[in-house]
Amino acid sequence: MGAQWKAKGKELAANARGRLFGRLAKDIMIAARNGADPATNARLRLVAEQARKVSMPKETLDRAIKKGAGLTGEAVNFEHVIYEGFGPHRVAVMIECLTDNVNRTASDMRVLFRKGQQGTSGSVSWDFDHVGMIEAEPAVKDADAELAAIEAGAQDFEPGEEEGGTLFLTDPTDLDLVSRALPAQGFKVLSVKLGYKAKNPIDPASLSAEHLEEVEAFLSAVDDNDDVQNVFVGLAG
Repeated sequence: MGAQWKAKGKELAANARGRLFGRLAKDIMIAARNGADPATNARLRLVAEQARKVSMPKETLDRAIKKGAGLTGEAVNFEHVIYEGFGPHRVAVMIECLTDNVNRTASDMRVLFRKGQQGTSGSVSWDFDHVGMIEAEPAVKDADAELAAIEAGAQDFEPGEEEGGTLFLTDPTDLDLVSRALPAQGFKVLSVKLGYKAKNPIDPASLSAEHLEEVEAFLSAVDDNDDVQNVFVGLAG
């Protein structure tokens, strides 16, 4: 039994890694439309650095850049679509997709939102701020997140997803500038992206264990969809 669970765990980890690489490859291809040289393409530089941090193979990274820049003769026709609505128990969600088939993705979203309520454009986005998000961790002892945020030009900061890490929040136009300034303030940048932060998030403690489990199951099902790039949720923490 132990060996079976271990094999299952490895399979789940491999699948998660595959989804991560797939999503990063899409981001790289989209960014590379504006040029294949990261030195002159800030968006590509940020995404490529993120790919390196999660150990994406160099050949996979290079292939995605060339394909996105049109150097391989292959067409890249991803459309950026955002779906809004509520998951179970009125938890607001914004689901960011990159898809080569909008009809398929729209159908998938309708099915997923049966566990909640799909909304129209603007139905929940009014309650989210569009921000730059930089996950970072201390690279030197006693690195001060508040001082780093001030010196690097971030708007705010809060505990990050990684233990001991910090999420720095920026104006969308300052994302690249702040991410490049943080290392000088003693922080190692782990990931960089544009996203949405809930203005009035629900405290998970206000939901029963059963209700929270239903919300988590819904979010897991959304995350498993191949067209989904990012999911932004109106939950605190």
